[in-house]
Amino acid sequence: MTLTQVLCRSPSLLKSLTATSLGRILKSPICYWNNYLREVSVHGGKFFSTKIVLGIETSCDDTGAAVVDETGSILGEALHSQTDVHLKTGGIIPAVAQQLHQENIARVVQHAVSASGVSMDDISAIATTVMPGLALSLGIGLKYSLGLVKKHQKPFIPIHHMEAHALTARLTNFVAFPFLVLLLSGGHCILAVAQGVSDFLLLGQTKDIAPGDMLDKVARRLSLHKHPECSGMNGGRAIEILAQQGNILQYKFRIPMQRYRDCTFSFAGLQSEIVRTISKEEEAEGLQEGQHLSCLSDLAAAVLYTMTVHIAERTHRAIFFCREKGIIPPGKEILVVSGGVASNQYIRRTLQLVADATNFTLVCPPPKLCTDNGVMIAWNGIEKLSAGSGIFYNVEDFRYEPKAPLGTDISEQVKEAFIKVPALNLAI
Repeated sequence: MTLTQVLCRSPSLLKSLTATSLGRILKSPICYWNNYLREVSVHGGKFFSTKIVLGIETSCDDTGAAVVDETGSILGEALHSQTDVHLKTGGIIPAVAQQLHQENIARVVQHAVSASGVSMDDISAIATTVMPGLALSLGIGLKYSLGLVKKHQKPFIPIHHMEAHALTARLTNFVAFPFLVLLLSGGHCILAVAQGVSDFLLLGQTKDIAPGDMLDKVARRLSLHKHPECSGMNGGRAIEILAQQGNILQYKFRIPMQRYRDCTFSFAGLQSEIVRTISKEEEAEGLQEGQHLSCLSDLAAAVLYTMTVHIAERTHRAIFFCREKGIIPPGKEILVVSGGVASNQYIRRTLQLVADATNFTLVCPPPKLCTDNGVMIAWNGIEKLSAGSGIFYNVEDFRYEPKAPLGTDISEQVKEAFIKVPALNLAI
């Protein structure tokens, strides 16, 4: 992040600097500025103080916490992953996830705060995921957070998990509103326009399962957790690794919903077709379920290719819709891609083709910030704190929401626009 970006994001910071101190900073290397900024934000300086938020994430199977300040500096973070446990049980069992959150949340939060070098007195607010997600998991994070809020008398900022994913790009890159955002994860597949910190237009979402869920189920059907090249990996990562060695043309699966000119996604039918093909190949090779097919890499490549083309085609239409309706100003057209599945490099390269063909700028947070983490929750808290919205001082009877829509749904308008998009060569 440049100094200009830091100051633009922090008008209160700029206002509080004297001409002398600002002049000294402007003449200094950016590394000096970053060190200087952290020192005064952590220890207190005579020129200014900065907003600092503790973020807590327990929406699914990762327990995350982080301390972030208004300049985007990650002062401290910690994460406990449950992946190994859920791989052994064949998927996420909500009661097991709840128990693991309960066992680890205090340690994770304490580690993040300790690593940040700040005390709870220095923290401006506590932000926590309260929607959407697994009810049992959300409950652990909310209960622990409200305990901290009451103990330390801090404001509370409830966070929408998908909004946090969408705005992570504003932590890592200077992304101005409005922008198009594609959210890909184990539980969601969403196309939306981010118009403000809590202002979203929903263009389309999956009508059944999400891409990450489909990849996990296909990987379990192929017993990839027992494959020597995929040990310890989640399903999506295992398929991505195997696909690198495969031929996307060896198997041809139908790309979902090509007759529908909207931005709705569907992966359930594709999953069923893939599973039928796996069973057919196992029968042809004389294998029992659980044994590995000789064509694993080709299957993985075809699965990933077909899923990615479906995602890319809907994103392509969303870009044309935004242009037709003037939703995103010309010259500032950005496509943000985030969520756990957005870590997939094949998907990123394909979406780069779409962005290049439409003169959009593709922005993806680094992979570690695409998966669930406390940093994105803390940063969303900073965004809300800076905007002065969504901040609660009375938290009695506060509830979590396992199912929560994102923004204002205008998907019917996309359908009614009936936009035909030009074909793109996405075979990479």
